[in-house]
Amino acid sequence: MSVAATALANGVRVVTHRMASVETVSLGAWIDVGTRHERADVNGIAHLVEHMAFKGTGRRSARAIAEEIESVGGHLNAYTSREFTAFHATVLGGDEGLALDIVADILQHATLDPEELERERAVILREIGQSRDTPEDVVFDRFQETAYPDQPVGRSTLGTPQLVGAIGRAALVDYIARFYTAGRIVVAAAGKLDHDDFARRVEDAFGGLRADAVPAPEPAVYAGGDSRAVRDLEQLHLLLGLEGIAHRDPDYYALAVFSAALGGGLSSRLFQDIREERGLVYSIYSFNSSYADGGLFGIYAGTGAESGSEVVERICDNLGTMADEVEEAELGRARAQLKAGILMSLESTASRAEQIARHMLIFGRVLATGEITEGIDAVDRKAVMRISERLRAGRPTVATLGPEAAIPGYEEIASRLGAPGGAR
Repeated sequence: MSVAATALANGVRVVTHRMASVETVSLGAWIDVGTRHERADVNGIAHLVEHMAFKGTGRRSARAIAEEIESVGGHLNAYTSREFTAFHATVLGGDEGLALDIVADILQHATLDPEELERERAVILREIGQSRDTPEDVVFDRFQETAYPDQPVGRSTLGTPQLVGAIGRAALVDYIARFYTAGRIVVAAAGKLDHDDFARRVEDAFGGLRADAVPAPEPAVYAGGDSRAVRDLEQLHLLLGLEGIAHRDPDYYALAVFSAALGGGLSSRLFQDIREERGLVYSIYSFNSSYADGGLFGIYAGTGAESGSEVVERICDNLGTMADEVEEAELGRARAQLKAGILMSLESTASRAEQIARHMLIFGRVLATGEITEGIDAVDRKAVMRISERLRAGRPTVATLGPEAAIPGYEEIASRLGAPGGAR
């Protein structure tokens, strides 16, 4: 694997994967900051800063940024998550210098023009409105907030209209100065490029960043609980979750295999039992969101109000019996599904750049593909039993949105899972 890494004097880390058989390069700056680093009174500022980076620098207008990257057929984008912010681009090999210059420029030299701020604030307020009109977005936000109440990791990435509407330019300047520092940044690239040449370019573009200390975020403390909201919808949107695990937890791969076997595909237990055999849902799947210091495991289902109770009961029953009844063939399919996804992603420069950047931020190094697949292959029935017990040892999180439905109460759900109850 042609992976190389260099640490600049100021702490910026550079990591690349040379892929000689492709004609493109994907690159970007991944920053160890996101929603969980925000104060409550400025929830949504990380996302607002990401948007404002594209609205002009001292060297480029917003239009010039778009025209320059598209003049070489490239794509430029960004995202904000609970733990990371990223600015990334994909171009043809040979154009990575331009793409890197644009990324470095918007990340370090955004003018944050007051008029542009008001226009982009209006755009984000419309984005929040669109999200609130999307039931799945709403129920997932309620689920996260219920699992992690009154703390940054439980808040929405978009923020609220009231908070976003009140964030001024000075707050943006302060946020960037505090968090967009060298020690938080990984510049990653994958594709048709040379590492030493790219590292020199990164030194020129990012070498002037300050190497300030990195403030730690507020710890994530899982609580669990019950959130049910009635809305005039055709579908009942249901989420049932349990405390998950952190990225570096020894049982990370065990939970990944457990989740894939339980609700990760068409052959999974939940899909076969609840959709195929009983026809109770259109969509059902499980997922695991891992953080630096914890995680959230969940199951989503979209169903009718009349089927809600049975869907909850079947989810609980499958969670309860999974460890004892899982067959080697199921685990084999789950392991194959996970490994195939990883290996297929290696064929995409964008996916590979994202992967190596996240590895550097989470682990401080790039994990070898063989190390990952070996970790997956090592998951056996004993590991699945262990992770099942860990999951069901804590309080559940329940969130519903849609028509009124007679689904089991919180204490009954907790009892079915063998977990501590007591609604809050």
